[in-house]
Amino acid sequence: MRFVADECLDARIIKRLVVDGHDLVVVRTELTGRKDEDVLRITRDRDAMLITEDKDFGELVFRLKAVHAGVVLVRMHGLTGAEQAQRVSQAVKDHGAELLNAFTVITGKRLRIRRG
Repeated sequence: MRFVADECLDARIIKRLVVDGHDLVVVRTELTGRKDEDVLRITRDRDAMLITEDKDFGELVFRLKAVHAGVVLVRMHGLTGAEQAQRVSQAVKDHGAELLNAFTVITGKRLRIRRG
């Protein structure tokens, strides 16, 4: 799968997705300093999902109706970076196709996928 990893995403999650064979563009190294709106546009242009820890993307998607190819919001406070990376990896393996064009929230205990 294709992902754009937002600037705030833990490096261990990025590394795990690369090890799992996913195609990643990493904002902090390749597109640093971009506005959130620009990051979403880049995901659409690349037909990639955004993976982020930034809740502001929820506002862009739901309140401002921004078009996207899929957003995965990681909210796993209290878990180690390795545990977070494992949880994200497993969620992508188990639900990959469902994540496309959806807004997904991954927590330590739940996975919520919201379409539309």
